[in-house]
Amino acid sequence: MTILVIVLLVLLTLLGMPLFIALAGGSLLATFNAGLDPALLAVELNRLAASPYLAAIPLFTFAGVVLAAGGAPQRMIQLFNACVGWLPGGIASVALASCAFFTAFSGASGVTILALGGLMFPMLAHAGYKERFNLGLLTTSGSLGLLFPPSLAILLYGIVASVSIDQLFLAGVVPGLLLMVMLALYCLYIGRKTAVPSHKFSLINLARAARDGFWDLLLPIGIVVGIFGGYVTISEASACTAVYVLLLEGVIHREIHLVKHLPDLLRDAAILVGSILVILSVAMGLTNLLIDAQVPTKILSYMQIHVDSQLQFLILLNVFLLIVGCMMDIFSATVVVVPLILPIAQSYGINPVHLGIIFLANLEIGYSTPPVGINLFIASQRFNRPVLSLFRAALPFLALMLLWLGLVTYVPFFTLWWQH
Repeated sequence: MTILVIVLLVLLTLLGMPLFIALAGGSLLATFNAGLDPALLAVELNRLAASPYLAAIPLFTFAGVVLAAGGAPQRMIQLFNACVGWLPGGIASVALASCAFFTAFSGASGVTILALGGLMFPMLAHAGYKERFNLGLLTTSGSLGLLFPPSLAILLYGIVASVSIDQLFLAGVVPGLLLMVMLALYCLYIGRKTAVPSHKFSLINLARAARDGFWDLLLPIGIVVGIFGGYVTISEASACTAVYVLLLEGVIHREIHLVKHLPDLLRDAAILVGSILVILSVAMGLTNLLIDAQVPTKILSYMQIHVDSQLQFLILLNVFLLIVGCMMDIFSATVVVVPLILPIAQSYGINPVHLGIIFLANLEIGYSTPPVGINLFIASQRFNRPVLSLFRAALPFLALMLLWLGLVTYVPFFTLWWQH
């Protein structure tokens, strides 16, 4: 009977049933089989509610929604285009930078593809890039900003793993920039190879774009300086960010009418935050049961017998997380998987901060990994192209990202540089 219910839950999830319902159903089934009180599922919620970082999730999410509605992505595209668009491969680098900036605030790679795809795809095509390259670039670039402040993915990992979010933000900067540089060099190579024409540099256009995007650029700079300078906490930075973007879009740029548009913006942010917190609540209850059942301990015992070194563990971990990244969204994967792998990784001497960047890097790549990476299907719908064509288009970028993953995983200096 138990196996039948589990199979039914899996099938219903594959058919589109919300993940939190499947997790809640699995949790209730586990408590029933163990003869426990279902109230135990709510125990972990107390730790979640007491987290000093919890308030940052809705506030940063709201800021991302307001920026998207207010035209910040378009202003950033204009600014990056004026700065580097005149270089060979410059327009492609503009797409990389714009996607990374937007994803860092939106927290969702699929949203980035949907929001910026319509702007960047015709821009790249008009510049002379081939369609396959454009599809691969925009599909894989959707998740580029997950390692940059104020990434919701980093916030959630820090809450679940009880790791300093300040340290995670520091650890993600160099790996994130390294990936951006690697992809930008590939864009430069493609630009030269295909002889893509570039526009002339214009100081006037740069000054105009800098004037329009100046206040947008101050936002990430202010967050980084405020947090790492010790002037504000994560939660205080999120509150300041929310107020700042309202002033930016409602008063400075006047793209949003606060009275008219604010209710819709709050609703959109509440839907996104609500989905994260519902999944987080039921998943933490389930992982609490798994920990009480000593599942991580049993897995650790098995691995200690069959896995002899840290290197072997890291290889298996990367394979496992790439599969997880294909099958689950990053928020669900964080709350379900992190509590299971964290004690195992620590037993092999892996720093929890380093593990966090490895975890997010794998899921970042998993989003675009065939055959079931979610970004592939989102891009297929957005650009109205067959999924198989997206598979082929993404392969060169995935090869570079896998090389980057190897560097980040096996050279801890890239993530722990701030300790040296």
